[in-house]
Amino acid sequence: MPKKVLVVDDEQDVAVFLRTALQKNGYEVVIANDGVEGLALARREKPDLITLDLMMPRQTGTDMYRQLTKNKELGDIPIIVISGLSGRHLAVSRPFAVFDKPIDPDRFIQTVRKAIGEAGTD
Repeated sequence: MPKKVLVVDDEQDVAVFLRTALQKNGYEVVIANDGVEGLALARREKPDLITLDLMMPRQTGTDMYRQLTKNKELGDIPIIVISGLSGRHLAVSRPFAVFDKPIDPDRFIQTVRKAIGEAGTD
């Protein structure tokens, strides 16, 4: 059964890029357009990893992250922050990794594998 990744990003082109890279490497992908939708999908889907943009409408990635860490079922899911926001490393206290936009797809997939515990599958 493929590992599931929740992509939370309000930029459609970024979400499509991430979905394509992840699916090409055998991951199941669920997409949310903001933190409210992302939190609901995280609760329902129980993903193995979450990629999280910080600046989004309705609820920021930072707020979603805070809610995730308070949830016993979701608090241990690794988070990869993907943002063009300066100071983004300060917005989330314990991300697995932080990526600038635009994203290097090879480095991104390597990081996903490490986050999910599949580092030796190349």
